[in-house]
Amino acid sequence: MDIIFNYVNGHQLLISSLILILAYVFIAWEKISKVTIALLGATVTIFLGLVSQTPGVDSENSHYFINFVDFNVIFLLVSMMIIVNIANKSGIFSWVANALLKKTKGHPVAIMWVLGLFTAVASAFLDNVTTVILVMPITFLVAKKLDINAVPLLIMEILASNIGGTATLIGDPPNIIIGSKAGFSFLTFLKELTGIVAVIFVVSMFVLYFAFRKQLVADKEKMDEIARLDNSDTIADKMLAIRSSVVLGLVVLGFVTHDITHIESCLVAMAGASFLLIFEQPKTILRSVEWNTIFFFIGLFIIIGGFEAAGGIKYMAEWILQVTNGNESAMAMLILWASGVLSGVVDNIPYTATMAPMIYQIQLVEGAAYAHPLWWCLSLGACLGGNMTIIGAAANVIVSETAAAHNYPISFMKFLKYGLSITFVSLVLSSIYIYFRFLH
Repeated sequence: MDIIFNYVNGHQLLISSLILILAYVFIAWEKISKVTIALLGATVTIFLGLVSQTPGVDSENSHYFINFVDFNVIFLLVSMMIIVNIANKSGIFSWVANALLKKTKGHPVAIMWVLGLFTAVASAFLDNVTTVILVMPITFLVAKKLDINAVPLLIMEILASNIGGTATLIGDPPNIIIGSKAGFSFLTFLKELTGIVAVIFVVSMFVLYFAFRKQLVADKEKMDEIARLDNSDTIADKMLAIRSSVVLGLVVLGFVTHDITHIESCLVAMAGASFLLIFEQPKTILRSVEWNTIFFFIGLFIIIGGFEAAGGIKYMAEWILQVTNGNESAMAMLILWASGVLSGVVDNIPYTATMAPMIYQIQLVEGAAYAHPLWWCLSLGACLGGNMTIIGAAANVIVSETAAAHNYPISFMKFLKYGLSITFVSLVLSSIYIYFRFLH
């Protein structure tokens, strides 16, 4: 055993890199649960001494494994899941979606735009998985009533959810990681990303309209059924709907006013979740929290902590600076396009969790002004790149599996045909935006 520990101590960078790479490979393989891989990798990282099991005498400089877990991210995720799950019980989200559908008079093209807009906006404030779970039953109902194929609408919703989630701090897990590491507020994300995300969404919807327009045709009688959709019984609990809507609104307001109040986003979300839990059975609500995702994050942070403690993050930062000769524009475009391509192949959460410390290291060397556009390149690339393949983001996989169960199969190649096009358009528009906004 001493021989093993001596070898690890002499080859910490090699061993930590190997653990990180193997974790990526097994996560992409998808034969073993990714939370199992993350926790197993974290256990090995701690056991081999790549990070410390105890705080040590000097806690500030210690490589204690707890220090590498970003609890801002953890508590923000858990709190938002609690708020959304409680609000969803009231039926408020379905009521809003149905009310918007009635405005379309049952026209399939108008329905595509309304569902796309609802999905994108909802994904900016809820997590993508929750949003698609909310909108899919409505989509299946509409497809059945209009006697049209649901696949175009489902593909559109996947793409819209990933685009919309890019716009805010809480819209997509990569942004939560970036916001915590870079110290960006909710308002900063709105200022820097919402505009370009809106442009990308509109352009993408037009691309999808031209791709699907021949399939979005329905009889007049069937369209009238949607126009007469009964939405009176959608809200199951009016008091809960009011209470959860007010709390969700106040939480978002708390995010927006961070620059004034200086209250961290995780604390604002925790306050909202705690208040709503007063009126609920916590045991029931906590069952609906995606604990797999939470423990996946914790395990991943520890694995990357081992890589960081061994000097791997610093090495990556120095390598990128060397390859680009310190050219900010070259580095920005490299990070944007590499993030976009890689996030279409591997899960964008571990990718972002690895890249964020690297950009932070570059920031320490070159300064905050130099690194500022790099953070937005990482955000745009990681979030939008999830649209490339059917396994690029969790929402993609959930929609694909649910669609197949409803006899609307979405094959890997079928999705790739549209996902690749939208991702390319998104990255081109992002490149133009980054260049003229930060680099020109």
